[in-house]
Amino acid sequence: MTVNSIPALTSETRLEADAVGLMAGWGDYPVVVARSLKKQGYRVIGVGIKGHANSALAQECDEFTMGPIGKVGMAIRFFKQHNVQHITFAGKIHKVKLFKKFAWLDYIPDRASLRMFYDFMIAKKKDRKDDTFLLAFVQLFERHGVAVLPATHFAPELLMKQGNLTGTKLTKSQQLDIQFGWKLAKQMGGLNVGQTVVVKNQAVLAVEAVEGTDLCIQRAGELCKQGGFTVVKVAKPQQDSRFDVPAIGVGTLETIKRAGGNCLAIEAGHTIIINEADVAQFARKNKITVVALKEGQLEEESGQRDAA
Repeated sequence: MTVNSIPALTSETRLEADAVGLMAGWGDYPVVVARSLKKQGYRVIGVGIKGHANSALAQECDEFTMGPIGKVGMAIRFFKQHNVQHITFAGKIHKVKLFKKFAWLDYIPDRASLRMFYDFMIAKKKDRKDDTFLLAFVQLFERHGVAVLPATHFAPELLMKQGNLTGTKLTKSQQLDIQFGWKLAKQMGGLNVGQTVVVKNQAVLAVEAVEGTDLCIQRAGELCKQGGFTVVKVAKPQQDSRFDVPAIGVGTLETIKRAGGNCLAIEAGHTIIINEADVAQFARKNKITVVALKEGQLEEESGQRDAA
């Protein structure tokens, strides 16, 4: 579901505010966004999600605090204390932690988030799909007068452009696997299950669910000891750009290497790439083909070849 309660902004539009809030999850993405905000002259007010965000992020922010995911009211008060009217989300929330023993201790809600967490955890009126859960967070902030904007508004250069990052030509088998996996990944994204599918010889080895991309790839490697598989990662058909935008980095390729894969296909213009130069260097060194494609691109190229 895509919600359009926030006016559309272009990457050239600057907010009429000196401070932007950063709600930070796991990974390097929050650090990259914080640095981009600083370069643009904003004061960065960060709130790290306990058990996810790296405490080193504090060095990138003008003000920083860490808190449990259930204490959204604390985050709202911290942002308002520093005159923040707009925030952005960056970094992954590991949903698998929801199912760990005593996980509920981090999800005891404060007053501001009581109803939201009650609906999810106690009454179970809502499912725990990524979009359902994260959209509830967005709406909670907005009800308290804090608007949520896409992180890519502040760092649009992180969206991967169309092209072959490694210059290695796709084999016919890889092209067929990408075409096959792309359709399935889009279907899984539409169902809000996951955004990654691992394929070999047009057979599905693994589909991402609550475990996340890395464990999905790892499972594929355990099931396919001969390796040589393709990982396809795409945006959801109705991707809300404010959260859960697909992202890759060197860590993704390290996982593919360990598992035995040799190809990664992502969706151009809709996938965040962290430290692109490092990703390209690692991919070339380890002979992993990385391509960013548009929807239906391989089918169009195949049709053109057939017509010729």
